[in-house]
Amino acid sequence: MALKSLGAGGGGGHYGDDGNAEIMAEINITPLTDIFLVLLIIFMVTSSVMTQMGVDVNLPQASGATAQAQSEGVIVTLLPGGAMKINDQDVAVGNYDDFEVKLKSTFEKTKSRLVILEGDRQAFLGSAIEVMDHARKSGAEKFAIATSPEKSK
Repeated sequence: MALKSLGAGGGGGHYGDDGNAEIMAEINITPLTDIFLVLLIIFMVTSSVMTQMGVDVNLPQASGATAQAQSEGVIVTLLPGGAMKINDQDVAVGNYDDFEVKLKSTFEKTKSRLVILEGDRQAFLGSAIEVMDHARKSGAEKFAIATSPEKSK
């Protein structure tokens, strides 16, 4: 009776009849696939949260009938200190030349010429009118004012 050595492989993975033990290396891709799917879900959830972040502005309130969501347009934010933002691009206080340049470059990237004014309650009405005048010079055709829904009493 002849005994055959199984070697380090535990008996599996023999090829041929020459008696040399070769280890058959296979990659189990099931755990790898599980990790990729978990990472994909994490990135999808975090990306949706990142798009909802924005500038913290205290918007005026309006009834639900007048508050409508705008699907496209350039958001111009008026901050209490007189500073402005164009789609999260900072514009210095009172620098309307820079405002017009940035607004024109933003209009080149979109089809719409809609400007959505998003002003803090403490922003001055005069600065909103001035922003609208400079936006019209930059090519804006339509304006909308962003409001938050009125709270139920």
